[in-house]
Parts: sequence; structure tokens; C-alpha cells
Amino acid sequence: MSWEWFWAPEYGPARFVFQHLLAATYALAFVNVLAQFRPLLGEHGLTPVPRFLRNVPFRKAPSLFQLHYSDRFLLVVGWCGLLLSLTAFLGIADALPVWGSMAVWFVLWAMYLSIVNIGQLWYAFGWESLLLETGFLAIFLGPAHTSPPEPVIWLLCWLLFRVEFGAGLIKVRGDPAWRDLTAMYYHHETQPMPGPLSRRFHRTSRVLHKVEVLANHFTQLIVPFGLFLPQPVASIAAAIMIVTQGWLLLSGNFAWLNLITITLACAALDTTLLRWVPVETLTPPALLPEQDAATPLWHRATVLALTALVLVLSYWPVRNMLGRGQVMNRSFNKIHLGNTYGAFGSITRTRYEVVLEGMGEHDSEWREYEFRGKPGDVARRPPQIAPYHLRLDWLMWFVAISPSYGRGWLERLVIAMLRDDRRILRLLRHVPFREAPPRYVRVRLFEYRFSTAGEHRESGVWWVRTPITELIPPVSADDVRTQG
Repeated sequence: MSWEWFWAPEYGPARFVFQHLLAATYALAFVNVLAQFRPLLGEHGLTPVPRFLRNVPFRKAPSLFQLHYSDRFLLVVGWCGLLLSLTAFLGIADALPVWGSMAVWFVLWAMYLSIVNIGQLWYAFGWESLLLETGFLAIFLGPAHTSPPEPVIWLLCWLLFRVEFGAGLIKVRGDPAWRDLTAMYYHHETQPMPGPLSRRFHRTSRVLHKVEVLANHFTQLIVPFGLFLPQPVASIAAAIMIVTQGWLLLSGNFAWLNLITITLACAALDTTLLRWVPVETLTPPALLPEQDAATPLWHRATVLALTALVLVLSYWPVRNMLGRGQVMNRSFNKIHLGNTYGAFGSITRTRYEVVLEGMGEHDSEWREYEFRGKPGDVARRPPQIAPYHLRLDWLMWFVAISPSYGRGWLERLVIAMLRDDRRILRLLRHVPFREAPPRYVRVRLFEYRFSTAGEHRESGVWWVRTPITELIPPVSADDVRTQG
């Protein structure tokens, strides 16, 4: 039996770029775990994992932590994930035989799956499932001393198609602002976490805003079909997606969504656009086994089994895309394969922000807690956070839309402020009480808008805000003193 059809040596450079970007994304994700998991989900976090594990069996949340959870064990897994990611990024996995390379990528996927499945609402973002699905396909790509298997390249293109086309469909089916081309009148100002250039994007002309929407529709509803056409059309389609994702990265902070989408798009590039990638010189020859384009028969069999599995699992996302009740960012199984994706099926017209304030024993005014990424201080320019992910800041945006999103954990955040719990408060940029914790804490809702050019010149403010209501009236330390 001839296997020539199985190999795609022209995608060697694409695999090199793809694997290195994916390894970098994994590293970023595990750094995020080490920095934020314990205050959000640890034994003393806002939504403690031990309590979650007592109520959720393995079949509903398969995870290594179902066997044992402790904050110390979480750190061990996080550090192992980070070190293994760096191993893959440095190309050391390419020094291994096929089974060894596959083992590296499998362990990365399994560890991150274990974290996401116990991550509750803090890990319920589409880019978590996208990283897992991309990471699972990467297991089967093989190391640098083999030719990339063409079925896996096609599966990566199919995943990218679902990401882009699904996102395009949910927009035109959802909010009429996407159909009348006015969505960008609001989006740059009301998106979850604006970046340093978002105000400039918002203040451009409405004509350019309509061009942005048209370009989005073109990129997400038409260009994805080019991925399945002969080269160089597929490479051109992927390049358009990469440019679009770069534009989104400049205009806002969407964690690693843009980075992982760019990573997928790179897998569709053959040597037409990637002939400049010096794969042979970037992978130390001394580390590589004897060059052999073919992989063992068992590897080829697993790739074909993977292809069959993905085709079966694709039934659910395809049904979702074609159905009238399309939903965004849903996993149809507990291992996050064959997911549906999408974003901003509805556009908020007005920006609301949740602001937490404290008052000390001898204070006459309220003092504001400052978050790392989300808008707060009107004089502070929105920072560039992406491709990093600030989970608490993102959830605060949802609370501003509907306070029900903060049910349970927002009250515990207030209690942490009253108790000066630094294990949790280290997630914040600025805690205004250094000597002693506040006597009272309250939670308020404000309407925010970007300042005009005149307002910015006059006072230097980036935002103008108006108080709306109190979400949680002043709570005293005495009110929580008797709580555990």
C-alpha cells in the first residue's frame, strides 16, 4: 500500500511555526494557572475547587484532580505544564521518537484539560476549549524529522473553519447591528476589556466602522471556504485571517483567542508563504534522530482513527451552525473536542462598570479598589493585557451586564476586602488600605464612555463615568465577622 497521499512535506515549515506558537500559548496558559488559580479556585479561593469536586463526579468533569486536590498539587501541575511547554517551544520534543513527541503534547493537553474541567465559571471561555481542541490535534502532527501527516493539516483547517464561520454566522443571525453595519459604533467602547488603542478605534469615522464590519463579514463568512481550495488560495485565505486577528489584537484584549486563531491559520500555510522559515537550521541537527519522512504504521493508524473521530464529533457543531438556535462557545463532550465557537452574537450599546469602594474607620470619603485590566480610574489609559488573560476582570464585565453572574463569588470578594485577605486581593492592581482593612465596603454600578477629544485635552481623562446604582450597599466588618 502506497502512503504518498498521507504525507504533506510542503507543510513542514507550517508545522514548525504552528507547534512553536502553540507551545507559547500553552506556556502562557500555565503561567496564568500559577498566578490566578489559587485565589480564584484554590482551597481558600472565591469558588473553592474542593467543594466543587465533592458535588461533581469524574464522568461530568474528568480531571487528574478528581483523584486528589490541594493547592500544592495544583502548583506542581502548573509548573510541570509550564516546563513541558518550554520544552516543546525550544524544540526538544523534536529530538524524541514519534511516540515521545506525541507523549509530550498529550501530557500538555491532559494537564490543561484537568484544569479547565474544574475551572468552573472562571474557565468557561471559548478560548479554553479552542486551546484544548487545537492541542489535541497537535498530538498527532509528529516531530520535525517526519513529514507532517496531511489528514491532520486538514483537521486543523476544519477547526479554523468552524471558529471563523461559526463566529460569522452568530453575528449575522444575532444582533441587527451586524446586519445594518453599525456594530462597531459601539463595540470598541463596550467590549469586555478595551486596550490602549480602543479609544482611537472608537473615535474613527462611522464610515470606517462600517468598513470594519464588512471586512469582518468577508473574513468570517467567505474567506474560510478558501482554506479547502488548492494552494496558493488556501495560504492567501489563512493570511487574511492572520491580518484580521492582528487587527483585533490591536483593538482590544481577548486573552489568547487571537493568538490561538493565528496559530491555527499558520497550519494552513504551505511553502508559498513560509519558505523563509529555516526549519533545518532552527532545530539543532545534533538533537534530531536520523531523518525519516515516514512515521511508524501505528502512528498512521492513529491519525486515521483521529480523522474518523473528528468527523463523527463534527455532527454536533455542524448541526449547531446550520440550526436556527445557534449557540456560541459550547462543548458537546467533556474532553472538549468538536466544539462550537463564536463571539459577540449581541452587541451592548452602553458600557457599565462595577466599582468596589472601601471606607476606613476614620475616613470621610470612599476609596476605590483598582483592577489590573478593566476600566476603573477614569484617568488611566486602558492597558495592553492580551494575549494574557485576567479572569477576574473579565467576569466583572459580565457582572456589570447582569449581577447574577457574580452570585456567590462577588460577596466573597467583598468579604476578602473586609478581612484584607491578601491571597485574593493580590489579583487587584491597587488596594487602597495598607495599614488596616476597611471598615465598610460597597459595590456600585457606573455608566462609562470614552472621553471626547476635547475632554481628553482638557483633563487628560480616558473615560467619563456616571453613577447608576448600588449593587451591594455598604457592608461592615462586623457583618462578616461571624462568618467562616
